Amino acid sequence: MSDTEVTTNTSERAIEAEQATEQVDTCPECGGRLTTDEEHGEVVCSECGLIVEEDRVDRGPEWRAFDPAEKSAKSRVGAPTTKLMHDKGLSTNIDWQDRDAYGKALNARQRQKMQRLRTWDERFRTKDSQDRNLKQALGEIDRMSSALGLPKNVRETASVIYRRALEDGLLPGRSIEGVATASVYAAARMADTPRSLDEVTAVSRIDKDELTRTYRYLIRQLELAIEPADPKQYLPRFVSDLDLPDEVERLARELLDAGRDQGQLSGKSPVGLAAAAVYAAARLSNVSVTQSEVGEVANVSEVTIRNRYKELLAAAEAEGIAA
Repeated sequence: MSDTEVTTNTSERAIEAEQATEQVDTCPECGGRLTTDEEHGEVVCSECGLIVEEDRVDRGPEWRAFDPAEKSAKSRVGAPTTKLMHDKGLSTNIDWQDRDAYGKALNARQRQKMQRLRTWDERFRTKDSQDRNLKQALGEIDRMSSALGLPKNVRETASVIYRRALEDGLLPGRSIEGVATASVYAAARMADTPRSLDEVTAVSRIDKDELTRTYRYLIRQLELAIEPADPKQYLPRFVSDLDLPDEVERLARELLDAGRDQGQLSGKSPVGLAAAAVYAAARLSNVSVTQSEVGEVANVSEVTIRNRYKELLAAAEAEGIAA
């Protein structure tokens, strides 16, 4: 076969392939755009509704689910990897219930075998001291985050911070609980959902001094970019816990802005400022709330609220917000 014939055959095949592509992409009746209906396994024209191709291979599951829980139960793939588990969720998980796939109870010999498998599975999952350290710390992070009502992204960030500290060798001489608590506190501030030192200490197994000392050490060694806490970040939680109207939160933000303009926020606790702003805004809005109620929600003393309250009102009066 000559080179000319080979070139001609190649060109003809290319033209045929191009025509086949055009036939698949456009409707043979109206020339409209074709869309693929994965649910029914059909190729349908979006303009006239002509079914161009049917009985396509259905690559979806052969089962049906009518709610998220049923879909999760029938899925054959595992959960996505996560930093919240020491093995990132890639290990096996043997159920504690001694039942088979049909829900029937196992006999004595099978139960003994499953217990032996659980024991060895636990040993292999924490095969060295670093894995055991990480497992204990991540359990503490999850427990404290749940008690503080922190979202999943904060827990993931705290887990990453702890892993970095472990990899950089920052744990010798410090307790696992201390570094885990400092990681939670830092992650909450990085995600703009801060919790006060007293709130974090209340759910931790360490005292406030160890928390602050470990926190400063972590952000210095890991070079974490954490901005100073803004009092306005605490307002939505305080207002929600006290069941106050949105007008109180809006006015509290204005009071804090006035206090910042007058230089009243520098060097003061952001939690105390936020609590005082909520109390002052409630008083200005004629909403009934006491200092003790605000102090209980914010975990600050009534004396702090009274002092910051007077300063914020003075700043607001200077800015022309409150008389």
